[in-house]
Parts: sequence; C-alpha cells; structure tokens
Amino acid sequence: MNHPLLQQLALSLVPNIGTVQAKILIDHFGDATAVFKAKKSSLEVLAGIGEVRARSIKSFADYKRAEEEIAFIEKYKITPLFLTDKAYPQRLLNCYDPPTILYYRGRADLNAAKIIAVVGTRSKTDYGKQITDKLLSDLAQLQVLVISGLALGIDAVAHKAALKHAMPTVAVVAHGLDKIYPAEHTGLAKDIIKENGGLLTEFRSKTKPDKHNFPSRNRIVAGMSDATIVIETDIKGGSMITADLANGYNRDVFAFPGRTTDNKSAGCNELIKNNKAILLSGAADIIDMLGWAEQTNIPKKIQKELFIQLSDEEKTIVDLLKEKETLSIDELNIKSRLSSSTVAAAILNLELQNVVASLPGKLYKLL
Repeated sequence: MNHPLLQQLALSLVPNIGTVQAKILIDHFGDATAVFKAKKSSLEVLAGIGEVRARSIKSFADYKRAEEEIAFIEKYKITPLFLTDKAYPQRLLNCYDPPTILYYRGRADLNAAKIIAVVGTRSKTDYGKQITDKLLSDLAQLQVLVISGLALGIDAVAHKAALKHAMPTVAVVAHGLDKIYPAEHTGLAKDIIKENGGLLTEFRSKTKPDKHNFPSRNRIVAGMSDATIVIETDIKGGSMITADLANGYNRDVFAFPGRTTDNKSAGCNELIKNNKAILLSGAADIIDMLGWAEQTNIPKKIQKELFIQLSDEEKTIVDLLKEKETLSIDELNIKSRLSSSTVAAAILNLELQNVVASLPGKLYKLL
C-alpha cells in the first residue's frame, strides 16, 4: 500500500480541515506524513489552524475510508494528484483554496501551455452552439486545452466541439468517478477519455452530485484555466458563479454579447456591462488579450477565409462596406434595403465573426 497516498487521503478526511487549512499545513510541513507526525503544539500555533483543528489532526484514526479509496483508485486506474505532485494543475496553486487532492482519469496535460474554460447555460440556443463551435474551430491550431463541466447545454457543446476539432478536453465533475452525471453523457465521457482528454474531480468515490458540490466544481474550472469564456447564461446560474470565481482568482473572463431581449444572453451582457468580462467577438480577441500570437508566431487576426459562409444579408452588408471604407447604421439600412432589425442582426453576426468592426458614432468598417 502506498503509504504517502494513505496519509494524503487521510488529510482530506480530517474533520475541520478544509482545502484552505490543508494548504496552510502542506506549505508549512511539506507533506501529509509530516503533518500527522507533527506535535500538537506545532500545529496549533499555525495561523488558521488553532487548538481545535490541531486536536482533530492528532485524534484522526479513520483510515478505513482512505484504504477503500486506494482500492478504488487501483481498480479503475485513477490517478490521484496531491498538492505537491508535479502533475497537479499548477494554476490551482495560485488560488487560496486549491483542492487538497484530485482524482484524474485521462491523458490530457493538466498543465498545458494554453487552457481555457468554456461555460454556459444548460438551455443552449442555436446561437450559443454556433459560436462555441466557431470559437473552438479557430483556436484549434493553437493546441488549447478546453475545460468544462460535462453538464447539459453549453458544457456538452464545448466538449463535443473540442473533440470535433481534435482539441484535448477535460471534464471537471461534481461527484466521484464511480458514476457519470448526467447519465446521458456517459458516452461523451467515454469519448473524452478515448480521445486523450480526461475526467477530473476533487470528490471521492460514492460522492453524489449534490447541489452544493457544483460551486466547488466551478472553482476548479475557473482556477485551472487561463481564461473563462461565457457563451450564454441567464443573470443567475452556475456560469455566473464560475465567472465570479475566475475574477476572484484574477483570471481573464470573456463573454459573448447577445440581444438585450434574450434571457439566455442576459448574464453575458450583465458581465460586460459591469466590467466583469471582456466583450468577445471571436478567437482573435482571446489570442490578442492572452498574448498567444507572440507565443505561437501566428497572425493576431484570424483570416476571414476561415469563417463560416455568410448569409445573403451578411454578404449585402459586406459588399456595401467594400464600396466605402465606413458606413453609418442609417446608411446601411437605406443602401441595403433591408429592415433595420435584419441589418442589426447581420452586423452583430459579422462582428462576432470578426469581419466587421464598430466605430464611434455608430459607424462600421470591414476588418
């Protein structure tokens, strides 16, 4: 039996010792074995530990659950990742509350050079599905690791788009690895593992996907990523929690805007309005903001030829802008002979595809 692992698992089981306290202990003593060997007097003088928690550590004797978890880990070839392991997601160590131990099944590099989290509503729209697929298609050449939560809606869309474009993807779940939630994503989880992605959790086996586990899961999604991308979300929901967590960890947050009348975009618009997210129009914005162009020697702007085929209305707008360097919204309405709502929708789509840019005074030009 792996004695260090037994002690690491035991530390995560000690009553009154959460992730913050465990990090304090490991930072001071170096490893879990040293924590349990330490004198009570040495433990209780640590800031954040105190007499009650020191007593909990010294009186801990329930190693049976840790032994059961080791048996599960060995049987199903799970990789345990403790705070001090090199393969542990190093970005999480910059957070004040990193998981004490993670359970991982997969091959994707959790310390990849470029990592983004893609999150959004469970009630996705065609718009959300389209921009998710387009975004990942344009980032595929950069070998970006895509993190999401395996939930219904945008999470699943993100994982599937990553697989479609041959990008590694990791699903962070809110339960033990003895199950998959939701059950209908069992096949997707298998595909993720098969395609050199992975499943990751901080929860031991037999842990159910209870409601209070999801915010904890979300902090891992936010903390192990360079940036969090919010595709679609209402004012309230898990995606808004993830965005707040990412901001709290000083990570970049991007959000795709949507119509003000669309509830599914209300959260994104709110994040942008309150300067909690950068307005995202496409992959080029992420590449520019994160400095990835310099790292990979690629053009800062994605070539227009990579974009999806334009609709007839969008082609009309583009043709008009080719004739004159800039046009106002009123001029576009008049010259296109389209309804104002159709022009507005076409311009929004062109902006999201990084074909058209807006200028002060409601002017527009081609990029």
